[in-house]
Amino acid sequence: MASNVNRQVLLKSRPEGIPESEHFHIVEGVVPTPVGNQVLVRNLYLSVEPAMRGWVSAVKNYAEPVPIDGVMRSFAVACVEVSCHPDYRVGDIVTGLFGWQEFAAVDAEAIQRKVSDADLPPSTALGVLGLNGITAHYGLLEVGQPRPGETVVVSTAAGSVGSCVGQIAKLKGCRTVGIAGGPEKTQLCTEYFGFEAAVDYKATDFSQQLAAACAGGVDVYFDNTAGPISDAVYEHLNIGARIVVCGTASVANWDPPPHGPRVERHLLLKRARVEGFVVLDHPEYEVIALKDLADWVRAGNLRYLEDVLDGIEQAPGAIAGLYRGDNRGKRLIRLTPA
Repeated sequence: MASNVNRQVLLKSRPEGIPESEHFHIVEGVVPTPVGNQVLVRNLYLSVEPAMRGWVSAVKNYAEPVPIDGVMRSFAVACVEVSCHPDYRVGDIVTGLFGWQEFAAVDAEAIQRKVSDADLPPSTALGVLGLNGITAHYGLLEVGQPRPGETVVVSTAAGSVGSCVGQIAKLKGCRTVGIAGGPEKTQLCTEYFGFEAAVDYKATDFSQQLAAACAGGVDVYFDNTAGPISDAVYEHLNIGARIVVCGTASVANWDPPPHGPRVERHLLLKRARVEGFVVLDHPEYEVIALKDLADWVRAGNLRYLEDVLDGIEQAPGAIAGLYRGDNRGKRLIRLTPA
């Protein structure tokens, strides 16, 4: 290690909606010393997830909120610098919940896995070969259960999860329709990620675009947004449709819950099923998904994009940028080597 300084991004105050840069601050401390069977890791890339909004919120979520003045929770890919554990050696590349910081002394249980795909960039362990890819694989195939010939609609289709969902659906013989914001991202859906059709939710004729793209109805809807986008999709559900609830990105605040159309009549008349999931509840699924995902990437059947910001100074404002749609692909913070 060239430096004994560890910079960390701490939660300064709890946001009411989307976290902005002013809700975080960067502090400097000493690089921790591992104790017992711990491992000291140097983070190479930090992940930026839409789910982070829920991780810092006071509103009840599936995980305990990050405490005020606590290191921001984050997946990271890292290099082992010091190991006191027999399963890990200096130089191993690992991934886990190491937080928005340059160094972390972690218990072995905090390490998700060793990154063994040496022929692929280590950054992919946070995106297409990480939480995003596994989320897409599990949500679509286990929850959505698409069948060949069915129409699969995906919201935030140009994003890191949505783009994987669309490509996996196509590999399974489905027709795919993406929903994205703006002409550039809808074009990305069709020309780069291979969706058969893409519609712009920001367009004044969004409803008409969606109706034309879904003329044969919707069999699986992979929902990353909730809100008015999803209300529009429900109008086109086929009998026996499956709705996979992965995220609620379009709703700025759930306290109080927003008013909007009810979905029960659609579900009843279409005999449809709606199911939410959190992929962190299914750690055993990781091995299954990663083999498929890595094979598809190597074969050129699963494409991805990365939106890389350099330096830990970029982290505080990175979540808000996701919700503005600033990124093209998986958003990452690349840390300067020590």
